[in-house]
Amino acid sequence: MAGFVPHLASLEETLCRVAGAVRGRAPGRVLDLGGGPGLLAERMARQWTGAAITLMDIDPVLLALARGALADQVRSLEGDLSTRGWVARTGGGYDLVTVVMTLHYLPPAQVRAFYDDARRCLAPGGLLVVADLMPDEGLPSLMSALDPAPGEAAAELAWAQWWNDIGEVEELRPLLAQRAAIFENRPPAEFTAPGSWHANVARAAGFGEAGILWRCGRHAALTAVA
Repeated sequence: MAGFVPHLASLEETLCRVAGAVRGRAPGRVLDLGGGPGLLAERMARQWTGAAITLMDIDPVLLALARGALADQVRSLEGDLSTRGWVARTGGGYDLVTVVMTLHYLPPAQVRAFYDDARRCLAPGGLLVVADLMPDEGLPSLMSALDPAPGEAAAELAWAQWWNDIGEVEELRPLLAQRAAIFENRPPAEFTAPGSWHANVARAAGFGEAGILWRCGRHAALTAVA
């Protein structure tokens, strides 16, 4: 999982530094959307030992892994970002909301709705961090963010192999069948708008400030302040 996003460690370091600086203190309530098996949630729980951290995902396999590993540290919820009901499931008043490698599964209209919902989910002055494929066509060709980052192809291969390995775990096969049913008619949108598009949509949703916090090739992280 750590290899799926190139240089994930540097993204985590940047996220933790900025999240602590925005409000002048460590976040007290954190929501990790599309949090998968809980890698980022676990690391944020380790970073901010006093924080109440909630993870939400739609994938029953990944939720089972998160709950098995993090039951004492992280609250886990099932929820669907393609609907408008996820905010009611998670509640509001969060200091930090993160969503990593998840929004590209949604079409543009649902991504716009997400930014509006995320703003309502945050406490005043709270921080949203969105990390995903966000090419920046404005960079010079020698530094093009349209080009894959070093190791990106290997990371995607490792991701596919990881799922193959999961399929060999007998205890998870019923959940894999549930997962197949959930995603049978939900092909990923593969939506990869530039970071400027995300920043403009975040501002239109009511965020006061929005801009690119971190970049590695085609991957970037946007930060927006409620």
